[in-house]
Amino acid sequence: MNNDQSKGAFDQVKGEAKKQFGKLTNNESMESEGRLDKGKGKLKETAGDLKEDVSRAFNHSSRD
Repeated sequence: MNNDQSKGAFDQVKGEAKKQFGKLTNNESMESEGRLDKGKGKLKETAGDLKEDVSRAFNHSSRD
């Protein structure tokens, strides 16, 4: 797991917590912020996945 993947996963958890807290307290702003954080986290994690894939492909092809 690279740095982007771990940060992305953390942001998703943080975003879900904010979203649920916003729902619980009827705070639409907090709920929206949580959704945004969760979305950013998914993007970061996806970017990290792509980096891993490129790294594996490069390392595999350099051995040939």
